[in-house]
Amino acid sequence: MLAKRIIPCLDIKEGRVVKGVSFVGLRDAGDPLELAMRYNEQSADELVFLDITASHEKRGLTLELAARLARVLFIPFTIGGGITTLEEIHRIVTAGADKVSLNTAAVQNPELISQGAERFGRQCIVVAMDVKRRGDGGWEVYTHGGRTPTGIDALAWAEEVARRGAGEILLTSMDQDGRQTGFDLEVTAAISGRVPIPVIASGGGGTVEHFYDALTAGRADAVLAASVFHYGQMTVPQLKRALHERGVPVRLTPELEAQAAAVEAH
Repeated sequence: MLAKRIIPCLDIKEGRVVKGVSFVGLRDAGDPLELAMRYNEQSADELVFLDITASHEKRGLTLELAARLARVLFIPFTIGGGITTLEEIHRIVTAGADKVSLNTAAVQNPELISQGAERFGRQCIVVAMDVKRRGDGGWEVYTHGGRTPTGIDALAWAEEVARRGAGEILLTSMDQDGRQTGFDLEVTAAISGRVPIPVIASGGGGTVEHFYDALTAGRADAVLAASVFHYGQMTVPQLKRALHERGVPVRLTPELEAQAAAVEAH
């Protein structure tokens, strides 16, 4: 069974990591390089960096961050925000990112998913989906950092991006984002059950139980969180240890590996 991944997310605005609730009320959470190195040392499985105002402000993502991160990180990282062309994907990957995240540009030009997967490989293309629950019980896709409703049904869009060659889906519940009251298990399970590619659950993680539920009842392949890690409520090793004790397959930290080896020796 493949290990479930624990992925801290760093939302970037004006060069700083920020975090809000349901995409608003942003507050400073620190320097992106310092936080990245902390999570690198904590044995996070991957990191995601999202320039959350790039598409809204109609500007491209700078390459400086990718190059700086590539020099210090030993774990895979994804960069997203304002990426609109194959050439921009090429520059970011060349600078050192392992994957790129597409959201607004993917909705506006779905061919970018297909072309990106063909040129750089499926594993390089992550499609981020920011979704909000509709009154009829379904979910709608939003773009431009959660500012623009699209009228697109989330389940149909998930199927399309998988068909077009996306390597995985980063699924964020805007309703739950930053609230630490639990992931939206319903939409996570619905999309996980419809697509043959990994789904990363995002939005709402606050306790070990929330992450456990997303990975089991929600059938997510990975969980992504920000506030709970940035503000020291929980560390990646603490979460991994708790999930491991509950029988969830995770990539063990060096400390956990040593403990497991000691148990097997006895």
